[in-house]
Amino acid sequence: QVQLQESGPGLVKPSQTLSLTCTVSGDSITTNYFYWNWIRQPPGKGPEWMGAIGYSGNTYYSPSLKSRTSISRDTSKNQFTLQLSSVTPEDTAMYYCASEQEGITGTYDYWGQGTQVVVSS
Repeated sequence: QVQLQESGPGLVKPSQTLSLTCTVSGDSITTNYFYWNWIRQPPGKGPEWMGAIGYSGNTYYSPSLKSRTSISRDTSKNQFTLQLSSVTPEDTAMYYCASEQEGITGTYDYWGQGTQVVVSS
């Protein structure tokens, strides 16, 4: 069974870059046809897909966040990382990593427990 665990700072100052890491166990992030996603949910709002990195290393981003988002991976650690630049209080949210197979369809197999990020000075 695949397990995902988010890690990173819980508090980020406005204009800084948020960096979160998802550590995967139970399978390799290079396993064929797996896609590794970042999703967030602001308080009182629905979930928002931010982007993903595929098994081959290709990246995919939400058009609304593309200019501020970067997703990368460290295959030696079986981790993938989200960086979100120029954060504002509107980026305050629960951030989740999740896996899916066979494409970026929004049908997630496994989720991390989530990590709360607050953007505040």
